[in-house]
Amino acid sequence: MPSRFSRLDDVEALRRFVRDLREGVYVTDSNGRIMDGNPAFLAMLGIASLEEARQMKRTDFIVDEERRDAELLGLERDGAVHDFELEIRRRDGEARTVIDTAYRCLDPETGEVFYQGILIDITDRKRLEERLLDQSLRDPLTGCWNRRYLTEFAGRHADASGSWGCIMVDIDHFKQYNDEFGHEAGDAVLNRVARFFMRTTRAEETTVRMGGDEFLILLNGADAQATENTSQRLTAMAGRELLVPFSAGWASRENGESLEKTIARADHRLLHARGLTRSGARAKFAIVP
Repeated sequence: MPSRFSRLDDVEALRRFVRDLREGVYVTDSNGRIMDGNPAFLAMLGIASLEEARQMKRTDFIVDEERRDAELLGLERDGAVHDFELEIRRRDGEARTVIDTAYRCLDPETGEVFYQGILIDITDRKRLEERLLDQSLRDPLTGCWNRRYLTEFAGRHADASGSWGCIMVDIDHFKQYNDEFGHEAGDAVLNRVARFFMRTTRAEETTVRMGGDEFLILLNGADAQATENTSQRLTAMAGRELLVPFSAGWASRENGESLEKTIARADHRLLHARGLTRSGARAKFAIVP
């Protein structure tokens, strides 16, 4: 005869199984009030007892209520959701990322709706994914974003009504400097320029190393006047602080165009500015290794 713990229809065996699970098992009513939960679920919320959990409102532990509402719509429509990603807030205020698999249940005697679900904490995995993504989008020499970042930026700001500006920057006579003083000195100049832009730009302004001695400043939400003003501000500050000559060209988004087209117009203006610079006397770097 099989052991009671080898059968899922044994109440005591099932109770022990739920109690010992490392995943959070829970039951809530239709208003999101917690009715029951195993120890792992309580630990995810950072609370010690089920009584405390039953006193909590949905807003006490759900970070994005619209996201939770979307999950509830799925439950009402399909009767179940699988691997639905949510953010929950622990009692100490720490946000954790979980995936929720839940079912809509109906008490046949009372007609009461309630939800049974299981939460898996994926916070550490999400943080690792974010670190790996960040590394893949970073230039290893300067720490600036690299060209791959442009695809992400364009995807996040694809709305035709959105605005942006961009400033293309090219270090003047960098090849001659690199040839004269060596690649190590050239790398030092690139890092100096990168640090200057990252220090002097605002939160909504992003520095991208496009390759070689070219940098791009992305200005989210900027119009033509704001972009021109920023270009002039950075150029003026560079003359006083950077000690590395560069040429710049700017453009702002027009008629819902793609980021690629805006960058191309900024690059065209840069080519004109660079031609003027290189037709004159050779610029001197004020920093010499």
